[in-house]
Amino acid sequence: MKLVYFSWVKDRIGFGEEDIDLPDHVKTVGGLLTWLPERGENFANALADPAIIRVAVDQEYATSDADVTKAREIALFPPVTGG
Repeated sequence: MKLVYFSWVKDRIGFGEEDIDLPDHVKTVGGLLTWLPERGENFANALADPAIIRVAVDQEYATSDADVTKAREIALFPPVTGG
């Protein structure tokens, strides 16, 4: 599956996308946001407050209980603001 990072999430992680095989225990968006910071300091810094991270699974906004086991693409980005 492809993970895509946007805005300051991308800047803090250090790259914009990666192809990855999720561990078997990661089955939901919430599980993903718990697991990713374990991958290194850059991920821990970028995802220190998972409550503010927005996630899209296959280009659809997703809640923390959304299934990621069959996703082709998951995007992580900060809250979108407008004016």
